[in-house]
Amino acid sequence: MADVTQRVLALLTTLQSGRSFGGDELAARLGVSPRTLRRDVDRLRGYGYPVEAQPGPGGYYRLTAGNAMPPLVLDDDEAIATLLGLATLAATGSATEGSVDEAATRAYGKVDQYLPRRLRHRAAHLRASLETSTSIAPSTSAEDLATLAEAIQRRLQVTFDYAGRTARRVEPHRQVLHLQRWYLLAWDTGRADWRVFRADRISGLRISTTGFTPRPLPAGSAVDYLRQGLNRDRERVVLTVAAPIQAVADALRHQDAELTDLGDGRTEVVLRLDAWQWLLLSLAFLDADFTLDEAPAAFRAGCRAFGERLLRAL
Repeated sequence: MADVTQRVLALLTTLQSGRSFGGDELAARLGVSPRTLRRDVDRLRGYGYPVEAQPGPGGYYRLTAGNAMPPLVLDDDEAIATLLGLATLAATGSATEGSVDEAATRAYGKVDQYLPRRLRHRAAHLRASLETSTSIAPSTSAEDLATLAEAIQRRLQVTFDYAGRTARRVEPHRQVLHLQRWYLLAWDTGRADWRVFRADRISGLRISTTGFTPRPLPAGSAVDYLRQGLNRDRERVVLTVAAPIQAVADALRHQDAELTDLGDGRTEVVLRLDAWQWLLLSLAFLDADFTLDEAPAAFRAGCRAFGERLLRAL
């Protein structure tokens, strides 16, 4: 389906030049057979694009002008994924005006009109069948995320007030979505070091005219650097759980855990915690045997004391 979509997009891009193309010429440009070209033209028409065709000698294909916004070129699965993505984003946050989640809520209600006609009824059925619970998370300004993206692309410094207290001037490098929070990884010019900022705590964001040369990231990726900061005061814990990886992922869905499928229904878990109680709380709901392969002595002692306390209570 990806190849078909790419072909149709290439056909649409060619026709949007505004000129007429003979069938043989158009097929040669796109590297397809005349039969495939006719099928792709029919697909474009199915998406709602007015492709005019003149058969016979001197015939041509041409995209006729129209006043309506052309529909998105999405296949069925892509349209469903778009709606579900908007619904998921709309359910995360507090719907503050101008926030990403509030914008997703508005887009979710109007995206149908930009879908091909044949998909609109499926979108309507999906919307009617779907309910989402709300996840409590800070709302982040859609405008700020777009402004930061522009600054990153144009390699321009930005200034902003952070947490309502300090003014910052930074070289923005990456935006990261992690555990329902948006972050900015940037080089802080005032502190001459890398810093991670919560995007929802940024206010008064402005792009400056001062450019910068991109620096090598301080870790393998922005996500890696963010995790290093979040886990700085936490202890590494490794365990093997006698349960399939999907069951373990569900039990640890509120933890930032690295999971590896070991086969035979076993899963290796690597995570960082600031208290051993968090580990037991998650594993209690899993109902599976496990071995603690790596943990600080204090964590082992706490788990052992709690286990003895449980035995005495029975």
